[in-house]
Amino acid sequence: MTEKQLKAIELHKKGFNCFQSVACVFAPELGVDEETAFRMGEGFGLGMGNMKQTCGAITGAVACMGMLNSAGDLDAPNATKRATMGLAAGLTDRFYEAHGACICEVLKGRTGCPVVPCDTCIADCVGYVEDELKNRV
Repeated sequence: MTEKQLKAIELHKKGFNCFQSVACVFAPELGVDEETAFRMGEGFGLGMGNMKQTCGAITGAVACMGMLNSAGDLDAPNATKRATMGLAAGLTDRFYEAHGACICEVLKGRTGCPVVPCDTCIADCVGYVEDELKNRV
């Protein structure tokens, strides 16, 4: 495991939700402070608040992709949108291929499927963002 994956898991054990655990370890690379990343992700834990939607680790990683790729051009909002959505789709596809689901409720075994621990989801999503950062060097 990488240093960032271990740190993200440590944050999760400290009480950060899955989104926060992923996004906060990348705050410096994203150009935001850790508190901002933490506050933005507060409602995304447990499958967006109720364990019924997309895994928080995935949404945290997708948010990272947006911060890494978006031009941030408010006058040309579509400048990088398609490419960023492609990064998000690729990340989600990789996760689904590895675990057979992207929905928190399913990943937690609430529907009879095998359980995928949060630490595994977090480590994988941190790895996906790390891969993207390596591609940019």
